[in-house]
Amino acid sequence: MKLTRRESKDRRRRRIRGKISGSSERPRLAVFRSNEHIYVQVIDDVSHHTLVAASTLDPELKTQLASSGNCQASTEVGKLIAKRSIEKGITQVVFDRGGNLYHGRIKALAEAAREAGLDF
Repeated sequence: MKLTRRESKDRRRRRIRGKISGSSERPRLAVFRSNEHIYVQVIDDVSHHTLVAASTLDPELKTQLASSGNCQASTEVGKLIAKRSIEKGITQVVFDRGGNLYHGRIKALAEAAREAGLDF
């Protein structure tokens, strides 16, 4: 039986989440990618709280982005999440790609966050 793309992604996501968990010392950087936008959250899984969030829908980014569904937009979101995390005192995170392949927009976001100062 051949799996659909959605079923394959869900399997990858569950497999990743079985191995990754965010703590207060090292929270989880979770990425959600839709066709038009990309959303990122820094989550403490122990206390079940979102510490920091950013997306292409943020007012800071919405005005300067020509398109919200490309690698350039993902790079800007990566820089923004790193800036907000560092302001809150978070420098180390665990990267959760959310079942997406580490490629394209996900890779651009991760590399931008690393360059802006997040350690993962």
